[in-house]
Amino acid sequence: MALIGSLSSGVSGLQTFSKDLEIIGNNIANVNTTGFKSGSLSFAESFSNTLRASQPSSGTTSNTLAAQIGTGVQFSGVNTNFNQGALASTGQATDLGISGDGYFIVKSPADSSAYATRVGSFRFDDKGYLVTQNGMQVQDTTGAAVQLNQSPPAALQSVSINRSGQMVEYYADGSDSTTGGGTPQTIGMATFKTKGALMSQGNGLFAFGAAGMNTPASGTYGSPGSAGYGTVESGMLEQSNVDLTSEFANMITAQRSFQANARVVTVSDSLLDDIVNLKRS
Repeated sequence: MALIGSLSSGVSGLQTFSKDLEIIGNNIANVNTTGFKSGSLSFAESFSNTLRASQPSSGTTSNTLAAQIGTGVQFSGVNTNFNQGALASTGQATDLGISGDGYFIVKSPADSSAYATRVGSFRFDDKGYLVTQNGMQVQDTTGAAVQLNQSPPAALQSVSINRSGQMVEYYADGSDSTTGGGTPQTIGMATFKTKGALMSQGNGLFAFGAAGMNTPASGTYGSPGSAGYGTVESGMLEQSNVDLTSEFANMITAQRSFQANARVVTVSDSLLDDIVNLKRS
C-alpha cells in the first residue's frame, strides 16, 4: 500500500509541476505582449491518509498523537499579477497607457458585450470611433462609444488626448474642437473590487466575471485622474509585467521538482517489480 501511495504522490507531483511549467512558459512567451499580466501557481497538499487519529489523555493514559501520511500535491489556484508594467513611448497619439489603477472599457459593436483592458493600442475607424485593433469601441464615462465630431469645420489634421481622457481635434483651417462638442467626451475607466476574479478572454481583454466593478462618483464609468483612477498617458503603451529573471529561476525550480517526482515514480515502480519477482520465485 505504501508503494502504491508513493506512486500516486509522484504522479500528483508530475501533474502539478506540469501545470506550473505551462504557466511559466506562457509568461515567458508573452514577455513582449502589450499589457500582459503574468501568472503563478499556488500549491496545496492533498488529503492525508489517517493511520491513527489523535486521542485525548485519560486518567490512566497519555494523549495519543495522530499518524497521517500525505497523498501528494495539488494546485489550489492560479494567481494573476496585476501590477503595472512599464510605460513605453510610441509617439502615436491614440496609443494610451494608464498610470495608476483602472482599466479602459471596450464594447463589441456586434453584441454590446463589455470588457476591461489595459491594452491601449487604439485607432480611429472609418466612422470616427476610437476602437481596439480588433474593432471594439472604447467607452466614455457615460457608457457611450467615443467618436470624433461628425460635422468638423475643416479636414481633421490631428488629435491630442490629455491625461484626463479628453480629446481635442485640430483642423486644417487652424481651428480646434473638443470631441463631443458642447458636452466633451471623456474616456471612461473602471476599477474592480476583486481583480483576481477578472476572466481573461485573450487579446488583453478581461470579462468582468465576479470582479465587482466599483461605482464611480458620477456616470457609468470613472474619470481618469479622479479619486481611485489612474491618468491617461497619450503616446504610451503599457508593457508586459513579466520579470524574465524570476521566470527563469522559477522554471529551473519547477524542472527540478518535476525530475524529483519522476524519480519517485521510477523507484516505486522498480520496488514493485522486485516484489512481483519475489512472488514468482
